[in-house]
Amino acid sequence: MTEELVLYTHPMSRGRIARWMLEEVGEPYRAEILEFAGSMKTPDYLAINPMGKVPTLRHGETIVTEAAAICAYLADVFPEVGLAPPPGSRLRGSYYRWLFFAAGPIEAANTNKTLGVVVPPERAGMVGYGSQERTLAVLEDQLNRSEYIGGDRFSAADVYVGSHIGFGMMFGAIDKRPAFERYWALVGTRPAALRAREIDDKLAAEQRKAG
Repeated sequence: MTEELVLYTHPMSRGRIARWMLEEVGEPYRAEILEFAGSMKTPDYLAINPMGKVPTLRHGETIVTEAAAICAYLADVFPEVGLAPPPGSRLRGSYYRWLFFAAGPIEAANTNKTLGVVVPPERAGMVGYGSQERTLAVLEDQLNRSEYIGGDRFSAADVYVGSHIGFGMMFGAIDKRPAFERYWALVGTRPAALRAREIDDKLAAEQRKAG
């Protein structure tokens, strides 16, 4: 029997990234919707994810946290879907590079901008992204060079990078540059992306109504 996939999530969280990835994979999964100040902090959930946050993926006895790790894990566990270059492929390096460029410099730079954190220029070398402008310029240059983030084929890296670009532009953390808009129009309209967004948008609306 196939091991059950369970996504612990909230419709207004990074869990949206993991849901999109699960929809791309196409395997049956169950979602457990948690509340930030409530069920995420219970002893039962803290035993699963001691950080008390989402997303978390449980696959049988395997627990994976962090959205980028969930994307990478699912791509490797279900290789028949073709969401990652084969191990040893020359494209694997580019895939890892951009997946974790988004998990590191892009996320940190965008979070600091949203929080109003300003890194003094003389301290830029102490943060992994240097400056948000430099980080976005590198990302923009790559997307001007290739259709998808790692080349000419969609991968799990596009789920993660695309999510950051889409949400970043929506909430003002990322400028609406032509390269970013072109890319988001490409990856954000995939059937799996639309299904995932519809599910989470409906859940979010129901929570607002109930609250």
